[in-house]
Amino acid sequence: MELRKDPITRSWVITGDDVPEPIPPTGPCSLCGEGSRLQVIATLPSIDGSPWSARAIVHPAPIYRIEGDPARRGDGIYDRMGSVGAHELLLENSHHERNLWNAGDGEIEQFLRLIAQRIQDLKRDSRFKYVSVFKNQGGSAGQEFEHPASQLTATTFVPRRVLYELRASRDYFDNKERCVFCDILAQEERQGVRILEIRGDYVAFCPYAPRVPYETWILPRSHESSFERTGSSRVGSLTDMAVLLRRTLKRIRNITESFHMVLHTSPNSYHQSGTLGYWKTLDDDYHWHIEILPVLSAKAKSYTFKEVYYSPVTSETAVKRLRDAKI
Repeated sequence: MELRKDPITRSWVITGDDVPEPIPPTGPCSLCGEGSRLQVIATLPSIDGSPWSARAIVHPAPIYRIEGDPARRGDGIYDRMGSVGAHELLLENSHHERNLWNAGDGEIEQFLRLIAQRIQDLKRDSRFKYVSVFKNQGGSAGQEFEHPASQLTATTFVPRRVLYELRASRDYFDNKERCVFCDILAQEERQGVRILEIRGDYVAFCPYAPRVPYETWILPRSHESSFERTGSSRVGSLTDMAVLLRRTLKRIRNITESFHMVLHTSPNSYHQSGTLGYWKTLDDDYHWHIEILPVLSAKAKSYTFKEVYYSPVTSETAVKRLRDAKI
């Protein structure tokens, strides 16, 4: 496995002819208990008498390997490097049937705290420029495991979507000396037409220009570029977030059972760029957030057409339907 860079889009692609196969399930769920095949990285204690509340393990078929040096090199006009990084499964719960939308709020808060701890730990490794956390739920979204789990990858590059956000946030701050995400939140709260729900310091809303129908974002109202700082700052800092996440996912599951959920947080500050400038005002211009992109099983047209996203449902209509959804 290796990483190759597209010289036009500047996206890194992982490719190889020796793709590892996932470990086939044998009998009871191997992720529920204390199986010897699990390489446990971190575990948070139980709050309800179960063996544990949230756990990080090495992915059974990782696409990134923690050992070694990326050894970035040229191949004519192309760039390539080894697939060095981290690939973990974040088990959301020790209960096989307890997902984020039907778990207790305290359990969800424990899971969010595990995410913060894992990001903090991996950012101490100066090889890694970015840590991504995502969840693929449902067959249409590419779900790999039955047990409630999200995934984490630490990479030696910043994903292209995040680079777009970093550039846009920096440019907006350069012009107005304000965070674009904070300004979006202020306008959405003032207008109220796309707000799904507010819980304490957290807001769920449908973005003005959705990429897919019922796309929903969750942001803190207090400005913060780093999720891990929020998650490790004080006990209770994620309580309202846990409630809002559970309620939002429950609403979305009234529309579809499949979705992608991605955490966008700040890149690793060990890799400050003197020429690109993404990190010079990072703490002021960037704002962590969670993006939830539902996957509808039947759609009349592709979501994308020549790089233009298509959503047959406006944000205003989506919010009304989600507000009315049973939770």
